[in-house]
Amino acid sequence: MTDDTQALGGTVVVDGIEGKWARVELPDGTTEDWALSSLPQGVQEGDVIRLEVMDGDLDLEIDHAETSRRRQGAQARLDTLNQTAPGGEITL
Repeated sequence: MTDDTQALGGTVVVDGIEGKWARVELPDGTTEDWALSSLPQGVQEGDVIRLEVMDGDLDLEIDHAETSRRRQGAQARLDTLNQTAPGGEITL
């Protein structure tokens, strides 16, 4: 985790989880490895994590609505690509 959490701008996205580490994408597009134990319980790849600093304490919470909105958008883009794919469906 960066030392200056207020500079993170409010949200990060979990890009991947490997063992006890989560790779998170910061608002500027860079990634960092954070201890999985520092994130909300039950976090999954693709989750949007909302950061809030109050009285010097950092609170992290999964933003389920934003995560769902982004997943639906990604699925819609993939469905559009699959409709025009010459060799069939594209899988990720």
